Amino acid sequence: TVIRAAILIQNWYRLTMARLEMRRRYSLSIFQSIEYADEQDQLQLSNFFTFMLDHCTHPDSVSHIFSSPSVSQVVDEGLSLTEFEKIDVPDSYCGPRLSFPLTVEDANALLHAFRNEQLLHARYVLQLLSETRRVLKEMPNITHLSTSYSKEITVCGDLHGNLDDLLLIFYKNGLPSEQNRYVFNGDFVDRGQNSMEILIILFAFLLIYPNDLHLNRGNHEDYIMNLRYGFTKEVSKKYKDHGKQILCLLRDVFSWLPLATIIDSKVLILHGGISDTTDLEFLNALERNKVRAHNHTTVAHQSSPTARPRYLQILDILWSDPRRQNGCTPNKCRGGGCYFGPDVTAKLFEKYNLKMLIRSHEFKPEGYEISHDGKVITIFSASNYYEEGSNRGAYIKLNPELIPRFIQYRVSKYTRRQNLRERVGTIESSALKSLREKIYAHRAELTSAFAQYDLNGTGKISVNDWAAAMESVLQLELPWRMLRSQLAQTNSDGEVDFMSCFYDLKMGQPIKEVQPALVETLCRYRKDLEIIFNVIDKDHSGLISLEEFGQTWKLFTSHLGIDMHDESLDKLVLSIDYNKDGHIDFNEFLEAFHVVHRLEKKAN
Repeated sequence: TVIRAAILIQNWYRLTMARLEMRRRYSLSIFQSIEYADEQDQLQLSNFFTFMLDHCTHPDSVSHIFSSPSVSQVVDEGLSLTEFEKIDVPDSYCGPRLSFPLTVEDANALLHAFRNEQLLHARYVLQLLSETRRVLKEMPNITHLSTSYSKEITVCGDLHGNLDDLLLIFYKNGLPSEQNRYVFNGDFVDRGQNSMEILIILFAFLLIYPNDLHLNRGNHEDYIMNLRYGFTKEVSKKYKDHGKQILCLLRDVFSWLPLATIIDSKVLILHGGISDTTDLEFLNALERNKVRAHNHTTVAHQSSPTARPRYLQILDILWSDPRRQNGCTPNKCRGGGCYFGPDVTAKLFEKYNLKMLIRSHEFKPEGYEISHDGKVITIFSASNYYEEGSNRGAYIKLNPELIPRFIQYRVSKYTRRQNLRERVGTIESSALKSLREKIYAHRAELTSAFAQYDLNGTGKISVNDWAAAMESVLQLELPWRMLRSQLAQTNSDGEVDFMSCFYDLKMGQPIKEVQPALVETLCRYRKDLEIIFNVIDKDHSGLISLEEFGQTWKLFTSHLGIDMHDESLDKLVLSIDYNKDGHIDFNEFLEAFHVVHRLEKKAN
């Protein structure tokens, strides 16, 4: 009896753990699919800016996107690089007061201030960025390091604005120094709340130890990416008076970040990956500050590196991902870079006598992943990337024998550690919320797709047909049949009430002036429109003229092939020009078109 009971308990435990693991995996799949779909939208947006340049009556309003700001441009913005001392630092300011050249004491003061949620004054931020730019300009595109000068080199992956992860790495692994060398492999910013603090800390240590702390550029060290994923908004919010100058100088600093690091001539470290045309000599000779990281487009890979446009080589190393299958194919999920197989890795290793490729760029549940027979390592240092408990972060320690050692961690905001069931529940709830918003934004297309299977007009279709319709519209490659119980209701015959997908969702506030089709379009492209309007809004006032608004909307709908009546939008825009001055607050306007979850609203 005891043995039988033990077996029953064991079986129950295994079944419970298997179900939790299944829920965890599909939740992470949802997050990643939506993330990559968002990056495809980013590609569409980059293409739109090109279209806008060709068709806009005021092309200067967007032309600045495509050029890197020079020192003279920064000066033109009203700030001379030699006049930082003219910016007043009031006596009431109690944060760090930096003096250059920086010392370790300055870096420690910054760490202490940021742990206590203090801001560094804009005067010191601008001076720090100016000094960082000066140092970066002297660095090569590809940095060469040797383990002979220190016992180990630490390699960190994406941080994405998660300051707690950086502080934990320094706590566990020690601060950068001549004896404790670091390589940070890009994507320092966006998504998280403390991108600015991370940059300040990393740049400070770079200035103190320029030979011992090294920074590679990631695909998020880019002006357009920052507009979509939060860094621009963070800077503007934290530095209202000097945000414009800080952002302008940051664009230039980002353009000067090195592209790759090579350790002992054997280990190649870069942010994304490689392609079958990656040429390290070609990359090392580029004028890196003149090549943009966001004008990416999915193209067939040409056989000759020299025939390939120069920016595509940089896009490959910033955007590409490894795959198990041999070959090199366009990375359609992200919309830029490529998928590279083990044969592509082997070919590059043979050409340059390499032993290992360390890259980042991809979320990994355990913080790292080994692929291509041990030749390729992905390292991801942002824990809780999608949601609290969604993943561990990790970093790599490389010794002189170039044997990697992985250190994992997870920052927690909870005083009591969550158990597995609680963690999975949190992750699943957040993932399904994001997915429902995606579904609502495609309501018209989904309704039309469902109707093709509902020949008798019953409002009910089979689970198979429902799943096929969902995938045909959303193209997220998700296990729709498994997710059905979370997204739609069924009747006693097992048929799906397809309109129940939208029951628990509505717009943020009722807007009487707007036709349903216009509501859905504004909801679906809200993030794109916010970026476009922010680009047009050069003085960061949050206001644009009705003329600019109307012209941009017409260009946007024309570019996407959306058939939308101008009258309904004109009526809507006029209704929110509250003081009738010919300008609208576009952020307030777009906020009206976000999705609210009815059940959550009731619960609150």
